[in-house]
Amino acid sequence: MKNIIVTGCAGFIGSHLCERLLKDGSFVIGIDNFDPFYSRSIKESNINKFRNNPNFKFLEFDLSNKEELNKLLKGTKADLIIHLAGKAGVRPSIENPEDYIRANIISTQNILSFMKDNGIKKLAFASSSSIYGNTKDTPFNEEQDVNKPISPYAFTKKACELLNYTYHALYDIDILNLRFFTVFGPRQRPDLAIHKFTKLIINNQEIPMFGDGTTSRDYTYFEDTINGICLSIEYLFQHKKVYEIINLGNNHPVKLLDLIATIEKATGKKAKIKQLPMQSGDVDITYANIDKAKKLLGYQPKYSFEEGINNFVVWYKQIHNQ
Repeated sequence: MKNIIVTGCAGFIGSHLCERLLKDGSFVIGIDNFDPFYSRSIKESNINKFRNNPNFKFLEFDLSNKEELNKLLKGTKADLIIHLAGKAGVRPSIENPEDYIRANIISTQNILSFMKDNGIKKLAFASSSSIYGNTKDTPFNEEQDVNKPISPYAFTKKACELLNYTYHALYDIDILNLRFFTVFGPRQRPDLAIHKFTKLIINNQEIPMFGDGTTSRDYTYFEDTINGICLSIEYLFQHKKVYEIINLGNNHPVKLLDLIATIEKATGKKAKIKQLPMQSGDVDITYANIDKAKKLLGYQPKYSFEEGINNFVVWYKQIHNQ
């Protein structure tokens, strides 16, 4: 049985991942601080299904507090850490960059320091497609120059990748930086477009459309992302002297107008669109080249965008009794 630490275990991706790891026979130490970016009750609900599993141990604390981290994790034996925790959101990061530096960079530094001091040699890190900024060279590949981030959120993720490399080089920690591309599905954060648009369309309210609707995102269904993370775990356990950056996307960008049309079809309702100017920090397109993930991990997305949206709408109606 592998002992695996999952930070951000009560979030959208983290809770799904914990379920998968427990199902696969791992012992999971889950960490979350219930950041108030969105409701604590949602995160509590995310972990209720497995919180009492005998192979799950939950710790509530803030990773940016190094003393508390070392105190609560003292003596913890772990084979690998999956570091999903971090402050999310491109637009809020512009308003409060200091919060993102603390929650993302300092917390990652504390995790790496803990790993060094406790002999933990394997790390899978949740990075982001936001790192690519507004590059015109698509699809995005891992060798591209990403030194022009256009939001503090993106900057902090790039900084964490650099921190990870430093600890890999100095202390032989094997690390995969996994760049996620707009993960969606049941339990998705309520502030994100698919969740927000579904709620507004079902309730016959206006949806805000920033720009002319031609911006595109490489939406990736959560089960494909979870599969990618699990393949990454296998890779880390099978290899040494590892430091890689890997895109986990769908390789199929969808325009905003097409996203709205797909939600309309899934809900059976027409959207009331309020067009607004583009917002600072938003990129025009995300588009993952996933050749490296296929080659190294055997990663292959299985879910179409339409199938994922239908699944999300069914889940949304169930939890809201609609």
